[in-house]
Amino acid sequence: MPKSKEQLLVNISKHIQLSPEEIKQFDTFWTEKTLEKGEYLLRNGETCRTDNYIISGALKAFYINSKSGREEILYFAIDDWWASDIDSFQKQKPSNYNIQALEKTELLQISRYSFEKMLEQIPKLERYFRVILESYVGSLQRRIIHNNVHDAEQRYLEFIEKYPKITDKVPQYLIASYLGISAEFLSRIRQKQKLY
Repeated sequence: MPKSKEQLLVNISKHIQLSPEEIKQFDTFWTEKTLEKGEYLLRNGETCRTDNYIISGALKAFYINSKSGREEILYFAIDDWWASDIDSFQKQKPSNYNIQALEKTELLQISRYSFEKMLEQIPKLERYFRVILESYVGSLQRRIIHNNVHDAEQRYLEFIEKYPKITDKVPQYLIASYLGISAEFLSRIRQKQKLY
């Protein structure tokens, strides 16, 4: 089995155990894909045809604000994370946003049809994907609360504490967009932090 699929199986094994037979079945549903820096995994208006596990690399999900014309970052995804438009993938309808590689990115992909087949053949994977979905929803809820309750500096400090690997991979101006502040304001926050 390729090392990439082994990495995903290690992730899965934190939540459920697959038998050797199930692992063989599991292997047949996934394909590998490489995105070069700047290449799109998904564009606004396209239907999200695959769920995507990141072996290595970094992606940003974003939409273009129709009023300002600026990129608004929805999320980042790095090694050992997932990146998809869940609504578009589940309902097979056009996406409202883009997903683009910030660096060369290696992925494992599964189509909607293969995903359903896999869950039929290996029902215990339902639990794994439920845990992943619950984690994603929880992070969205925390983000909404933090954006409503905390000031920009608190949001930045929480972000770098919770996601140090993203901070290492992603340019600061994109982190500023994710936090809903200007790059200049983020720079001032970082300068202030250096003084402490």
